[in-house]
Amino acid sequence: MAVSSLEQQLGSLTIFTREDFEEEWCQVGSGGFSQVFQARHKLWRTQYAIKCSPCLQKETTSSEMSCLFEEAVKMEKIKFQHIVSIYGVCKQPLGIVMEFMARGSLEETLSTHSLSWPLKFRIIHETSLAMNFLHSIKPPLLHLDLKPGNILLDNNMHVKISDFGLSKWMEQSTHMQYIERSVLRGTLSYIPPEMFLENSKAPGPGYDVYSFGIVIWEILTQKKPYTGLNMMTIIIRVAAGMRPSLHPVSGEWPGEAHQMVDLMKHCWDQDPKKRPCFLNVTMETDMLLSLLQSPVADPECETLTRKVSCKPSLSQPHKASEVDQELAHSGSDDSLKRILQLSVMEIPADGELHINENKMTALHFLVAQGNLEQVRLLLSHEVDVDCQTASGYTPLLIATQDQQLDLCALLLAHGADANLADEDGWAPLHFAAQNGDDHIARLLLDHGALADLNPQEAEGKTPLHVAAYFGHIGLVKLLTGHGAELEAQQKNLRTPLHLAVERGKVRAIQHLLKSGAFPDALDHGGYSPLHIAVARGKQLIFKMLLRHGASLELPTQQGWTPLHLATYKGHVEIIHLLAKSHADMNALGSMHWTALHLAAFHGEEVVMSALLQCGANPNAAEQSGWTPLHLAVQKEAFLSIIHLLEYGAAVHACNKVGWTPAHLAALKGNIAILKVLVKAGAKLDAKDRVGCTPLQLVLCNQKQGMMTLEDKESLLAILGVSESGAQTDV
Repeated sequence: MAVSSLEQQLGSLTIFTREDFEEEWCQVGSGGFSQVFQARHKLWRTQYAIKCSPCLQKETTSSEMSCLFEEAVKMEKIKFQHIVSIYGVCKQPLGIVMEFMARGSLEETLSTHSLSWPLKFRIIHETSLAMNFLHSIKPPLLHLDLKPGNILLDNNMHVKISDFGLSKWMEQSTHMQYIERSVLRGTLSYIPPEMFLENSKAPGPGYDVYSFGIVIWEILTQKKPYTGLNMMTIIIRVAAGMRPSLHPVSGEWPGEAHQMVDLMKHCWDQDPKKRPCFLNVTMETDMLLSLLQSPVADPECETLTRKVSCKPSLSQPHKASEVDQELAHSGSDDSLKRILQLSVMEIPADGELHINENKMTALHFLVAQGNLEQVRLLLSHEVDVDCQTASGYTPLLIATQDQQLDLCALLLAHGADANLADEDGWAPLHFAAQNGDDHIARLLLDHGALADLNPQEAEGKTPLHVAAYFGHIGLVKLLTGHGAELEAQQKNLRTPLHLAVERGKVRAIQHLLKSGAFPDALDHGGYSPLHIAVARGKQLIFKMLLRHGASLELPTQQGWTPLHLATYKGHVEIIHLLAKSHADMNALGSMHWTALHLAAFHGEEVVMSALLQCGANPNAAEQSGWTPLHLAVQKEAFLSIIHLLEYGAAVHACNKVGWTPAHLAALKGNIAILKVLVKAGAKLDAKDRVGCTPLQLVLCNQKQGMMTLEDKESLLAILGVSESGAQTDV
């Protein structure tokens, strides 16, 4: 085929040459099959990534160009926010021109940065969204090379997956071709066991799901799988059912992280049929991310970290004992100068007393030593009482942190600024609130510490936020009595009430509510204090908030109501309290899921029973037409199915593709569930949108040898036909 006709296939894609870009190409990545360069377009002044063949010097053949154009056309059809965009092809050197991802690959980031839990979960979720998109398009596209090196990050650390070098549009290939190519690419760790065990079967969607499970392990642990093992050892162990070590999984991880570990294990299941599809994976990661980004997450994840001691470290701590001895015998100007010499300080011409290294003055040193008389002596020499170290610490900050009331009083009496903060924005009142030190707090307030009413540190916390978080009721009362703003918001929009509820500080919550704190204030994720109380299972706090008018129906940004969160967390008592308080038991959340959908999806029989007892509708349909019964059958949750049928779940309900619960049971090959559905009135001849019946699906499973003899006999008993008669219907 002529090059010109090939070029016509590219449609809207641009054809570039090297002359379109500036001369300097910076290599940003390389592998066994490609090199990736960063280059700036001369006219557009924009950076692009150009993925080229390993040898840039050789001439491009028509065959190579044909393959490249074909791949480019396929990639051009994939337009999704979490997949790297393609802009065209470069003819010489031969390459694909793509958007440039400033943060590089996830592989590089995992090895060089310590990622927070919310960021880890967001990367996992966005990767699942990209993979779900690929598996959902027609025809489905398998990636077959999913790994951290092919998960790229933009400036805001959002995911875009790339490199479809191994992807096939459901084309047949031998397993050895994949294994050999993956070994060359260094990606053996991501190959599922069936590729080592089955000689002829082509890869299916479960291949990518398995790889995704390994990627989850790498993101959670920030380690490389199978370190130190050779190729054959990895193949033998994976084929035998072994997986990356779970030793790095810590009991100190937040609860949501342990739920993510459970999802990871399902993804790398030895049996491809037991691995979840990416649609289900995205729903799970969406909920886990939603919880972790909110104060519903475990305290470790969203904690207001206790500010550590702000005492500056001494440059030469071995001299501290000599200074202490001198202090014991001091009382004159001469002894003061001696102290300054011992502490490696000097008195220059400008009168400033300091250590140049960290800007720590003699006053800082003496306040940190806690000797009131020597501080008094030094202050009589008219030194700067508000001198700051390199980190912004004043003597008053040190005295407040150390709870030295007399030193605080002395410094304030000499004009110390009660509002002067450190480099993180922490003022003396923040430290007094953290320590629960009523006396120093009163002293600071008497000297104008709330002159601007609500001093905020770097994250927006006021002293009231700090006092509420640590539950210091005396400080909460003192600050609110002096006019501290009850609705002051951190950068994440949380109020002091949010923090008190998160930490379960009942007395602080009670006082804040009595003082007029708004119970329906929403943080950046749309979580109210009631959402937090419900998700943490705090019944007493739930009742307190309800008495002060908290709304039961507010949805979070993801659409979850308090009932959804109580269901997800399994707090049955809270579910009953919500029902008694007349909460809407059928409120719609994300994807139009009700709480009962959540219970069915997670197979929580006790929770489902509580919801049904409280009036939840067993026939509510979500946006794709799935009822709770559909989800329970898909999860093969037998007791949940029984509960739903007892409460009137419709066995004839169809989703948008026309599937009834019986269709799903047939697809699963679960004869026991199918038998229960038939007894409840399900029809095995019900047709879906393409005319397929549950009976046809079951008999197809029988034909493929996916049923045992016992299953076949049970099926034939249900159908009331002989085995020969059943076979003629196929």
